[in-house]
Amino acid sequence: MPEGVAVARKRLLADEPSPPSVYLKVGEMPWQETKFPGIRMKVLYAEPDTGMSTILFKLEPGAEIPLHEHRAVEQTYVLEGRFVDDEGEALPGEFVWRPAGNTHVARAPDGALLLGIFLKPNYFAGGEKFFTEEKPG
Repeated sequence: MPEGVAVARKRLLADEPSPPSVYLKVGEMPWQETKFPGIRMKVLYAEPDTGMSTILFKLEPGAEIPLHEHRAVEQTYVLEGRFVDDEGEALPGEFVWRPAGNTHVARAPDGALLLGIFLKPNYFAGGEKFFTEEKPG
């Protein structure tokens, strides 16, 4: 089969066609401004019903993600720069994950490029509406 030719397959666990993969040309996607100074993003995956998402973040030197609480596990892989908070720092090629309930302020003193994977949106102390929800009831 030639490369790039779609193959029709059936699912293994159901009698229906396999849904197709989604390929993104991330380098061609524009950076989106966020509500936080010095932080831009590219949303690679988003599931509106649950809030699950995968986001590429670019933080300028000195950028800060204000006080927030993780409502589910968050996973971050550092591609470039330094990503720090009061508990430690992650450098290029390093990974940090935070459990639900973790509350912190994160900074990029020298700038950073990060891949973040979220199961639910964060809750920000200042009420910011970027990747956040209202305070849970």
